[in-house]
Amino acid sequence: MIQNDQELEATKERIRYFQQQVETLRQVETNPRNYRLSAGAYLAEIDRMNLAVREYLSLHPSELKEQAA
Repeated sequence: MIQNDQELEATKERIRYFQQQVETLRQVETNPRNYRLSAGAYLAEIDRMNLAVREYLSLHPSELKEQAA
């Protein structure tokens, strides 16, 4: 789970990087099956990281401090 705003920003940057990787795959991979196989892991990781961002943003900062204690 994301613990602070610095980790939030790092996760958001990683999401953007993975999205760029998938965009590149779409442009260069000519076989749809190979594309899905290659992109699947990236897309799953993007989903996982988006969930972590959502969980972090759903908490008020005071709740984060309580969880850390």
